[in-house]
Amino acid sequence: MSDKKIYLSQDEMPRQWYNIVPDLPGGLQPPLDPETKQPMGPEKLAAVFPMALLEQEMSANRWIDIPEEVREVLTIWRPSPLVRADKLEAAIGTRAKIFYKYEGISPAGSHKPNSAVAQAYYNKREGVKRLATETGAGQWGSSLAFATNKFGLECKVYMVRVSFDQKPYRKAMMHTYGAEVVASPSPDTAFGRSVLARDPETPGSLGIAISEALEDAASRDDTKYALGSVLNHVIHHQTIVGLETKKQFEKIGLYPDVVVGCCGGGSNFAGLAGPFMADMLDGSRKGTRFVGVEPASCPTLTKGVIAYDFGDVAQMTPLLPMYTLGHDYIPPGIHAGGLRYHGMAPIVSAMLREKLFEPIAVKQLECFEAGVLFARAEGIIPAPESCHAVRGAIMEALKDPNDPKVIVFNLSGHGLLDLASYEQFFEGNLVNYEYPAEAVAAATRNLPKI
Repeated sequence: MSDKKIYLSQDEMPRQWYNIVPDLPGGLQPPLDPETKQPMGPEKLAAVFPMALLEQEMSANRWIDIPEEVREVLTIWRPSPLVRADKLEAAIGTRAKIFYKYEGISPAGSHKPNSAVAQAYYNKREGVKRLATETGAGQWGSSLAFATNKFGLECKVYMVRVSFDQKPYRKAMMHTYGAEVVASPSPDTAFGRSVLARDPETPGSLGIAISEALEDAASRDDTKYALGSVLNHVIHHQTIVGLETKKQFEKIGLYPDVVVGCCGGGSNFAGLAGPFMADMLDGSRKGTRFVGVEPASCPTLTKGVIAYDFGDVAQMTPLLPMYTLGHDYIPPGIHAGGLRYHGMAPIVSAMLREKLFEPIAVKQLECFEAGVLFARAEGIIPAPESCHAVRGAIMEALKDPNDPKVIVFNLSGHGLLDLASYEQFFEGNLVNYEYPAEAVAAATRNLPKI
């Protein structure tokens, strides 16, 4: 029973976020103004983001202080536990030591509030009254609804239509926290209306929902935009996960040989992996492997190209340097949830460019099989996104079952509001889908390559 759960006290919760950008070999290319194709400064983005977050987005500082007001809200659930998955080890027959950082204890049930709380705080501090955002699986929307409630802000969430239909209780959670939620594409924006006119039955996409939220924010003086992944400042906020995990391993005298995280927009993986990657980059630790697991239906890292692309369908964002499937990508209506995004965070894209981690693509059915196995062994039902990390950790443990290596993965959320997708799995209604490489080539042909 020793070391089943490793806890930190509230006083041990990190007081700074880690910014990996100054440590990245080759650096990070700046976003480009789509009109001039020149590097874009913060002034053009100030209409939709508060200056404090833009400063973090472009910061050259390795460490960014966490405001006490943010830490106070985070202590509702942080620090989160690091847990030894000994029952999973026994179930799969491995000598590997498998640990998971459990982020499902947050009010929204995932890691997303780590950034939502910070973003709501900085917007409130600068006099913003209302935030507009998008959400795919609903975890980010739930998290921002929670955070805006804490800081007295209004919140409008554009939820990808397929998830809006699949996940009614995510909508209920957002409503409980006081947010307004609409299916995207919606009739509430000019861009949403144009998409519906072209295809009334579209399942929607994160790229479309982002366009709607950006249009909303740009059209009102009292409103700013909030994004749940991809951007640098979001990844900085999520490093609290990896920083806590490092302290927890120190308490038991271990250090991971393999770090695993699922990859959608990038903040989940980078939040856990970044602080450990810092040790590899400064030479204090060698030999650690990093594995990013993405869905085969949205294989941004394994089949995408690295190029300058828009983060949304309406081409309202700056051109971001990232691995991409093309901004027009409409993912199939499967249950990979928030991992269905056409692009990857510039920071994670730079990590892959420098070959700092190994990306793998896994299929939907094998991820649900891993999630069910984990639930029956450890008792926690993982979110569909987190099932990808579970699958990756099991694959690593079984490469050599006799190797007592230490594996850690980010169990980024619980699946209690995703049980409809599990029911579809048990009824045999889910299928595997692999995005064809030729579609990527066609969608990215005219993008400026890096």
